[in-house]
Amino acid sequence: QVQLVESGGGLVQAGGSLRLSCAASGRTLSSYVIGWFRQAPGKEREFVASIRWSGGNAYYADSVKGRFTISRDTLQMNGLKPEDTAVYYCAAREIATTVYIYWGQGTQVTVSS
Repeated sequence: QVQLVESGGGLVQAGGSLRLSCAASGRTLSSYVIGWFRQAPGKEREFVASIRWSGGNAYYADSVKGRFTISRDTLQMNGLKPEDTAVYYCAAREIATTVYIYWGQGTQVTVSS
């Protein structure tokens, strides 16, 4: 089992920055991919970014490319826009699979205009 706990959310003005953290415990994640997802009110959950715990290429949604940077335990968000407002979740999946099976409880990010 893997436990994931997000932190670092909050209220920020448009153009500002936040750094989200994802604390993992329970087992080694060397064979896992860490992903960040978000869900805005009334919308479906969407992919934000992912990276292998052991390092390597990062992948981003087009909407956040050039503004967000993922590491294995953080999501740095710069140039925030009101449309980035959502609950952000970190999740983990095994490298050989496509389904994220471990999820955190989420952290709220609100960007004011």
